[in-house]
Amino acid sequence: MSTAKAPDLHLPSPLTELHDDRLSAADVRVLLKRDDLIHPELPGNKWRKLKYNLAAARDEGARRLLTFGGAYSNHIRAVAAAGQIFGFDTIGVIRGEEHLPLNPSLRFAVERGMQLTYMDRTTYRTKTTATVIDCLHQQFGDFYLVPEGGSNALALRGCAELVEEIDQDFDVICCASGTGGTLAGIAAALPPSRTAMGFSALKGGDLLREDVASLQRDAYGRETANWSIETGYHFGGFAKTNDALRAFIDDFDSKHGLRLEWVYVAKMMYGLFDLIQERRFPPGTTVVAVITGPDFTAEG
Repeated sequence: MSTAKAPDLHLPSPLTELHDDRLSAADVRVLLKRDDLIHPELPGNKWRKLKYNLAAARDEGARRLLTFGGAYSNHIRAVAAAGQIFGFDTIGVIRGEEHLPLNPSLRFAVERGMQLTYMDRTTYRTKTTATVIDCLHQQFGDFYLVPEGGSNALALRGCAELVEEIDQDFDVICCASGTGGTLAGIAAALPPSRTAMGFSALKGGDLLREDVASLQRDAYGRETANWSIETGYHFGGFAKTNDALRAFIDDFDSKHGLRLEWVYVAKMMYGLFDLIQERRFPPGTTVVAVITGPDFTAEG
């Protein structure tokens, strides 16, 4: 399969050490894998998940990409941007009702040429069934289907490439988890004795364990036993926050000059610091924390 390559990709993404008194006190090193810096419109795991899907769409002769997402989906943004960069028409099937004026995420998608259509929440829950997909084909014609969140076997192949970019010794690699694709791909690529830890951004994150296992079976024909998922740092559910998380984001920004994306990344970093302070990691441990995306919500 050919591979897609966007202009101006910053790869490998930078790996920088985080200096913090709380880490020194626990004798734990944290290295930030700055995937948020890969590309301004295709950051982090969004590019890694799309890379081989875009190549597959091109190899199949597809001219149109269709995908699903919520009204504030960074995945919708990324597919719209990828369509413009690589010459695909794009369709975003948005969960719920249309609300005008468009929020910044959907406005960005439309500005990049994406056609938006809306699906009621009941139908959306069955969006992967043949009946719903057939209806979408009747409405829009042929398209290459990119799953919600971008996670499929091809996405895992792209996410796995992150591991070979890390040129320092480490023990554990952490990432935020929504659909489980990033965690599944990273874990499959780890060398022996290394482990991966996902932090669920969703309430009921226990269900993610089967999602990760299923993705690995689809991509590699097997599951790996070197990963785990922390489910206690969702802060009320997907896209939910509270004063504690907001205070952590402000403090992290003040100390390190990095404004953490709050839907996924901040929850992971909060959880990581909490586990470090609880001494879940033995002294001398080196942790890589994957910063998967920037905070787009700061846009007007």
